[in-house]
Amino acid sequence: MKSTTPELLPLLKRYFGFTSFRPLQEEIIRDSLAGKDTFALLPTGGGKSLCFQLPALTRAGLTVVVSPLIALMKDQVDALQAAGVPATFLNSSLAAEESRKRLRGLHQGEFRLLYVAPERLMLSGFLEDLQRWNVQLIAVDEAHCISEWGHDFRPEYRQLAELRELFPTVPFMALTATATERVREDIVAHLKLREPSRYVASFNRPNLTYRVIPKSKPFDQLIEFLRARRYESGIVYCLSRKSAESVAERLNDNGIKAKPYHAGLTPKARSEHQEQFLRDDVRVVCATIAFGMGINKPNVRFVIHYDLPKNIEGYYQETGRAGRDGLPGECILLFSAGDAAKQTIFIDEKPNPQEREIARRQLQQMVHYAESANCRRVELLSYFSETFTEASCGACDNCLSPRDTFDGTLAAQKFLSCIYRIREKNGFSVGLNHVIEVLTGADTEKIRKWDHAQLSTYGIGKEYRRLEWSAIGRELVRLGFLRQTTEKYSTLELTGSGAAILKSRSRVTLTKPVIAPESKVSRAGEIACDENLFERLRVLRKRLADERDLPAYIVFSDVSLRQMARYYPLDEPGLSRISGVGEKKQREFGGAFLGEIADFLQTHARQIFADDSFIATSRWR
Repeated sequence: MKSTTPELLPLLKRYFGFTSFRPLQEEIIRDSLAGKDTFALLPTGGGKSLCFQLPALTRAGLTVVVSPLIALMKDQVDALQAAGVPATFLNSSLAAEESRKRLRGLHQGEFRLLYVAPERLMLSGFLEDLQRWNVQLIAVDEAHCISEWGHDFRPEYRQLAELRELFPTVPFMALTATATERVREDIVAHLKLREPSRYVASFNRPNLTYRVIPKSKPFDQLIEFLRARRYESGIVYCLSRKSAESVAERLNDNGIKAKPYHAGLTPKARSEHQEQFLRDDVRVVCATIAFGMGINKPNVRFVIHYDLPKNIEGYYQETGRAGRDGLPGECILLFSAGDAAKQTIFIDEKPNPQEREIARRQLQQMVHYAESANCRRVELLSYFSETFTEASCGACDNCLSPRDTFDGTLAAQKFLSCIYRIREKNGFSVGLNHVIEVLTGADTEKIRKWDHAQLSTYGIGKEYRRLEWSAIGRELVRLGFLRQTTEKYSTLELTGSGAAILKSRSRVTLTKPVIAPESKVSRAGEIACDENLFERLRVLRKRLADERDLPAYIVFSDVSLRQMARYYPLDEPGLSRISGVGEKKQREFGGAFLGEIADFLQTHARQIFADDSFIATSRWR
């Protein structure tokens, strides 16, 4: 590929404080500047926004960013303005006079970027204005919302197809963090992208640790986790609004500042709760799984799923909100098979048969992920058609503490044989629960109705409890010996390999239930630093942010502060080498941080860190 030309890197450093691009960013930007349509699938934290923000600074005219989330618009515009980029947004959160003021600015060419919701964008009067504003690029963020196979389908996104006819010469850019191959094709087709350049980055987030923990007294588990991380902030996802409210209230009662965030709150309350979280006034936000938060907070250190997510795509995107700054993040899923049963009830209430089938299949995949003994990273990446080649990721529960296995040949034979005998006797298949009732010798209405007490497999499985048989049955599905249908009354059927195992009596190895790992390892992305200085810089950052009515991370990210607390810069050239320090931030905040570091060194000795090649090429005193 052609080497980086001078005009991009100086802009990258001047406005964003970075000296190099992340993977695929430069290629996407260059294709867009060449007038090509582009499709970009970059994981959360992979730098999608820069792909349309930097091109907007290279030429006159307006870049229009379509975003479904009001909260995310304000967040990104605040960050851009703090970096000296003329950007604005238009949505329903603005008062009429403020909207008119911004429209006047757009008519006068004052802005380079405009964030707008799809409903607002497609109003006829607004489209007429847009055609007069010298639009240079239309970027569709969260593009997976256009596909009904995506995890967050929004019908209003389908209307965006009309933009191609209105702006035939303007390049389009579609961006998303999560999309299967089917969803990718939907995005390209529905947006009418013309021979787009396609960029798909790795879905692997090496700085994230994934763990699935058996759910038992979940609030106690949550409290124990949070108390071990007194200064870290994160998100707790709950299944219902009521649960989000309840968990937030109980956390506050236990001395942990928390706020709920869900669609049932007023827009004003949601906005206030989000602002408190962004500014580190609140440590924890308890959000419903169904409601996307759209929070661009880079120092989220953990994401906890208090309840089972509905699908792997949503789970991946939600966990991706941890560690966007590249520092370590923890992703915890509290798993109970009972949560899957609750969600099945909700799925059965969906009026559309196709939606029900999709939802059941996605839920089955989610349960399989939660119960799998394989590497979590392998499971996640394979869902998105990516292969992880390492023997161990070293950052998930199953790799850190591999689960014990046992000879499950006899249990598998009993389970598979029971399914075969039921089918042989009645000519139809039954569900997981009924198979377990036969194995454990239950006396139920269906057992009597179908005369299943006469089966040779009736009562032969009393050595295991119902919950244990349930886990065994689901593992046999994961191993491919059974097929689970996605109809309302899901049934189990023998596969070809299952029939072969039953006939040959080959050895079957099964795994014991998940347990929390005890291993402690260093985490990818960790930046060792002087923790005392880091804490002082955090306090300074919070004060400066509060004075300007901004979230703390907009002043400087945790990455920037940790580098300062590692390298102790004492002059402007040294500070300019810190990641994230652009020209405007250096002018506005540099003196305060250099002063704080110098003051700290009056009473504290420098710490020396191993493998510091950075120091050799930097101007430190």
